[in-house]
Amino acid sequence: MGAGHAHPLYLPGVSPVHRLPAEVKVVAALLLAICVVATPREAFSVFAGHLVVLAVIWTAARIPPLWILRRSVIELPFVVLAVLLPITGPPPTIDWLGFALSEPGLLGAWNILVKGTLGVLISLTLAATTPLPDLLLGLQRLRAPALVVTIATLMLRYVDLIVAEARRMRLARLARGHDPRFLWQTGATARGVGALFLRTYERGERVHLAMLSRGFTGAMPRTVDDAPTRRQWAAGLTPVAAAVLLAAAGWNLA
Repeated sequence: MGAGHAHPLYLPGVSPVHRLPAEVKVVAALLLAICVVATPREAFSVFAGHLVVLAVIWTAARIPPLWILRRSVIELPFVVLAVLLPITGPPPTIDWLGFALSEPGLLGAWNILVKGTLGVLISLTLAATTPLPDLLLGLQRLRAPALVVTIATLMLRYVDLIVAEARRMRLARLARGHDPRFLWQTGATARGVGALFLRTYERGERVHLAMLSRGFTGAMPRTVDDAPTRRQWAAGLTPVAAAVLLAAAGWNLA
């Protein structure tokens, strides 16, 4: 199922976290995110506890914190939104360095920032320890909608072909004197994108017909693999148990 397609967020390793079945890690990541979201925003210290749980997972998976930090910049747009909330939020306000900052806005900004950051870190941890093909297999074993799994599998399989096709078209344009730095040549780039779309659509039609001629029924064939053991489920859900206790403690503190 698209074996051999590595994604840039995967960090190869042989740690116990890497060896866990993909479906166990998917369920654990989802439950961890739910625990983070369920934690009251006023329970400031509890969020530090969630971060400690993730740090323990990174240690077990041998993921350098700097590796995670560099890839967490994906949340920067949400950080900008969080920065604006204290300025545009409703009263009451507090004075800070001559600025009138909204108290509800500050809490809202903190809520977005801390929960968004922890959610990104959870997703990066899952991606770093699970190859994308295994992730799709895990979703299939968890009875995810067959159409979603099929679309994701085919996208994984053919995205390299589309990228290679786009690269060949770009080289052909450059060989014919195209210079993408000139504003008046954006039309050629736009026509190239349109041509790539048509070629991709035609390729998809041919692939679909070939799949139907080989007995495709609308879903990827199910793989026969051993189900995760109770020990694997217990190991994968141990961080979740800690997160549940932290979320419960947050409600007691709030």
